[in-house]
Amino acid sequence: MAQRHLDPTDARLSSVGTAPTGDALAGYLRDQATEFLRALRLHRETGSGANGSEASAEAARALRRSARRISASLHTFQPLLDSDWCESMRPELAWVSGTLAMEHAYTARLERLLTALHRLSGSTAFPAQATGRDATTGPRADADASGRAAGAASALPNTAPRDAGPRTPPAAAPERGNLTVGAAKAGALLDRQLTLARTRAHSTALQALGSSRFHAVADKVAVLASEVPLLTTAAASDLRPHATAAEERLTDAVTALPLVTAGNPYNAAALVHGLSPDTVPHPQDAPWHQVRLLLRLHRYAREALTGPKGNAAVDLRLLSAGQALNRHRDASEAAAAAAQAARTPRIAPATAYALGVLHADQRHEVEAARFAFQQAWQKEPVSAS
Repeated sequence: MAQRHLDPTDARLSSVGTAPTGDALAGYLRDQATEFLRALRLHRETGSGANGSEASAEAARALRRSARRISASLHTFQPLLDSDWCESMRPELAWVSGTLAMEHAYTARLERLLTALHRLSGSTAFPAQATGRDATTGPRADADASGRAAGAASALPNTAPRDAGPRTPPAAAPERGNLTVGAAKAGALLDRQLTLARTRAHSTALQALGSSRFHAVADKVAVLASEVPLLTTAAASDLRPHATAAEERLTDAVTALPLVTAGNPYNAAALVHGLSPDTVPHPQDAPWHQVRLLLRLHRYAREALTGPKGNAAVDLRLLSAGQALNRHRDASEAAAAAAQAARTPRIAPATAYALGVLHADQRHEVEAARFAFQQAWQKEPVSAS
């Protein structure tokens, strides 16, 4: 018997005595609002300066998580809520989540690119440049990093041929040497650019958290923790049709993806137009990013219906698919950062070469993430019985 790629919503809830209603949605929104306020209090207590603790960073992540869940619920179940209130709150919650996410995104992007450069160049000296840096790194520290990178670059050409070994064809040595030399300088360039972007994102987040706009959002969330603006007829309304609609939007978007192509590893589809001088994002990435957002909406709708755990078999599939799409986004944005760095005026040819190799490597990671998503999506859920 043929099965759907996702279990039907009503099948997941067949063991529940009564259908989840607007009252369940109200409880879910109150819980998320409480989590938001708890994370905000923790963020203020742990400090939010440039050298904030890990507890402060975790509090910021918790703020983002609860803001995303509230915003997603307002989107999926808007017919059951006050429409004007939802329309005013959703963009504000998206602003909070997006603003708080940028600093972490730049940090993770830099780490990803430096790790890839290390792997591609085979250099053991290079990654040490990126350790021990914080959001307050200034121009002087960046200059020191550039000096260290230049020193490492001047030393690496003498060691590359020895590392290659006597069996290495002579023709391959110059190419690997250019990559090793350029990797150090490319790493220093990426370090400067992304650290500067991270520092600016940190400042922007601090300004946002202290702004009247954020205080207004926090006040509304505080009210939501005790009073959910449900319509008068929504308390007894069934949530499942709205959750099913979110699931169908996801299924339709996935159907439009080239999953047949993505089902073949190393098909190089993600490299199409990869060397184009055009600075706009890859148009082929947009549908995958959209599926990632729709998958998140579907997951949060299921949480509102069945709780955070829900059906374990389906949850594992959605989790694997979501992780693959997160890697897809990270690799896509890392490739764009490498391409942007390669457009820096007056960089050395070896540096541009290393950045080009890095860009191609990240586009291959995009392709690998698509393959991983295809494998996770096509896998049939295993029944707990």
